[in-house]
Amino acid sequence: MRRVRGFVRERIWAVALLAICAVIFAVVLYLYRMPVEAVGYAAALCASVLLLWAVIRFILWRRRVIRLEEMQGRAALTLDQLPEPEGLETEAYQELLRELDELRRQVSSDADARARETVDYYTMWVHQIKTPIAAMGLLLQGDDTERGRELRSELFRIEQYVELVLSYLRLGSDASDYVIREYELDTILRQAVRKYAPLFIRGKVSLELSPTGLRVLTDEKWLQLVVEQVLSNAVKYAPGGQVRIYARDTRLIVEDTGVGIAREDLPRIFERGFTGCNGRMDKRATGIGLYLCREICRRLGHTITAESEVGRGTRIIIGLDRPILEVE
Repeated sequence: MRRVRGFVRERIWAVALLAICAVIFAVVLYLYRMPVEAVGYAAALCASVLLLWAVIRFILWRRRVIRLEEMQGRAALTLDQLPEPEGLETEAYQELLRELDELRRQVSSDADARARETVDYYTMWVHQIKTPIAAMGLLLQGDDTERGRELRSELFRIEQYVELVLSYLRLGSDASDYVIREYELDTILRQAVRKYAPLFIRGKVSLELSPTGLRVLTDEKWLQLVVEQVLSNAVKYAPGGQVRIYARDTRLIVEDTGVGIAREDLPRIFERGFTGCNGRMDKRATGIGLYLCREICRRLGHTITAESEVGRGTRIIIGLDRPILEVE
């Protein structure tokens, strides 16, 4: 019924013109005193022809509308699938659409090329800068002074920022290097804790790591990156405090006794670029770490949430239920 109303509405002026012509036709025949039967017979013939024409036009119009409706929302849509144009006006509209589609494709292709060049450049830059970082690490190995330990700590931070950039680039690329299988969660946690041990020692942060005994279906490298980023934040914002790592059912919990997160900032801490009150105090904050954690967890089928109270610490909860993984 909706299509019938649409068909009539699009042709309302033609219907009105036909009605006016019919009235003129009837008046002229009446003035010439033609028999009523002849007028009625002619009107019936005209009405039959017009009705047949309207039915055929409606069927053809309805097919085009249905085809256009079926094309809506389809990802692999091409303009070649459009129905045949009804007239010169429709043909002109379709030609305009083709020109716009060609322009869109060109702009999209140029943007993709620039994005690939950017990613390739920064990926190369990350790999190149790892060489002087490794060299500086070797030079500082024999320096056991307070200044040497401080320099090693800052060098470690630089290395982690570089790794964060590389992970960000990999996460945004079309290619993925996920290896999904069951892993021992305790092994992943020990590797992350061992890597961040120098920061725990330098920040005088005590660590309580409780065995979880969990086997999780995940990607070891990417889940470890999430744990490392959470530990990095815990050490940064809980100097002289304590960090606890434990599991509840299938949830991994990393809890610290640090400065906490303001209530108004808590819903936005996983947004890209958001630093909040703590970030404004720490000028080095980028707002990328927790965003990466959320995106990695989403792609692995895990969840990540936060609970916090200012002055009483923060609790990061990573849900490790068996995921329903999406093919991207």
